[in-house]
Amino acid sequence: MAFHPYAGFWRRLVAFTIDGTIICFIFIFLFFIASMAFFSGAVSANGEKFLASLGNAESLSPVMISLWLFYILLNIGYFTYFHGATGRTPGKSLLGVQVISTEGTPISFGTAFLRSVGYLVSNILYLGFIWVAFDRKKQGWHDKIAGTVVIRKEKYEQSAGVTIAEPTLSPPEAQQAKPPETNEN
Repeated sequence: MAFHPYAGFWRRLVAFTIDGTIICFIFIFLFFIASMAFFSGAVSANGEKFLASLGNAESLSPVMISLWLFYILLNIGYFTYFHGATGRTPGKSLLGVQVISTEGTPISFGTAFLRSVGYLVSNILYLGFIWVAFDRKKQGWHDKIAGTVVIRKEKYEQSAGVTIAEPTLSPPEAQQAKPPETNEN
């Protein structure tokens, strides 16, 4: 059994900032491609009418709401995919932390989705994220909603954290893992 302490506020904040930066670059890239396609199509069809509509704030409101919703869906998709697949986003991988269930098992895509949607609750004045700094298990509101904890992946001496059973080799795998015997004459 290996002991893994809970990941603290600052480590998680840096990992989240890295992930937020990656998401922003993805969003800007996709926005640029979509904008170029939209503008080239709109200008070629009826350019004067389109340029006149850009000055009308009411016509831009649905576009802004659509962008906001797309950004939220991009965030949910990003965190659901990485947490469901490996328990680690690129930011968490760089900082050596991982999301697991409170029982110490990997989380499913369903739990990862619930945790990602829980970020919306934690974003209320950022209180759900700040909560990590004061919680005994270093859980944010999104962690409490999904039943998850974030651990440091390196093994440490026991303080406050989770003990996880290390995977053991089954007999066929153990045979393959043994070095070949040498014949010494």
